[in-house]
Amino acid sequence: MADACITFRDLTLGYNSHPAVHHLSGAVRRGSLTAVVGSNGSGKSTLMKGVVGMLKPMAGSVAVTPGTRVAYLPQQSELDRTFPARVVDLVSLGLWPKRGLLGRHTAQDRKVVSEALMAVGLEGFEQRPIDTLSGGQLQRALFARILVQDAELILLDEPFNAIDASTLTDLIALIKRWHGENRTVMVVVHDLDLVRTHFPEALLLARSPVAWGEAKATLAPENLLRARQFHEAWDENAPWCATDDDHDHTHDHHGHEHLHHAHAHAHDEAGRAAREKVA
Repeated sequence: MADACITFRDLTLGYNSHPAVHHLSGAVRRGSLTAVVGSNGSGKSTLMKGVVGMLKPMAGSVAVTPGTRVAYLPQQSELDRTFPARVVDLVSLGLWPKRGLLGRHTAQDRKVVSEALMAVGLEGFEQRPIDTLSGGQLQRALFARILVQDAELILLDEPFNAIDASTLTDLIALIKRWHGENRTVMVVVHDLDLVRTHFPEALLLARSPVAWGEAKATLAPENLLRARQFHEAWDENAPWCATDDDHDHTHDHHGHEHLHHAHAHAHDEAGRAAREKVA
């Protein structure tokens, strides 16, 4: 696909030989805004780590278009808040791809950092130690670091956890700003109403992709039910399953192929689980 920013080809990702994402194929269109949704343990964070190269594929591949600048924001729980750093130091880390970790910052660099802090509502917080920030203030500072990075692909893993309503509104506005600038943005989100309101596209995961496309259609009740059944039926100790070569699982949506249904093994297991619940 000519305008793809990320391309997945039968991608399987996991830990210690146990897959967490199975058989994902499709493309993330350049300039798109996509929410990644699913239950806890459905593979959302694993997928983000696979895109940035922190996890190597167990099978298949994930490819970011060469030359694309990437910014990645992990969950706050993965950050060390006890590190002795000031807000300005944290935000300035966004400059290291241009300057290197030991590079001298120019007057223009300091201006960029200052403007980023103003954009997230943290003007005057430059000298504050990061361990004195609230959850919302820390997330604002991390968004300022992404602003400084000036990336073309932005990956955000659960950026709305443990923040107040005002911060949520401001961060959503920044994400929409990036989308308006034709940057490609993928966001792990738990609040489905938030997705329906603010995100044009969504990928619904339950270890395997359940649906991917226009957000409201992806989050249709039948897809959410299928995702819950797949998740409940999953065997934690099973090796990754083989693809079902007898079925075509892809469809074309908005000009790019998305894998719409999970593989046959999960479907059979989900059906069995559903029947047992009824019985």
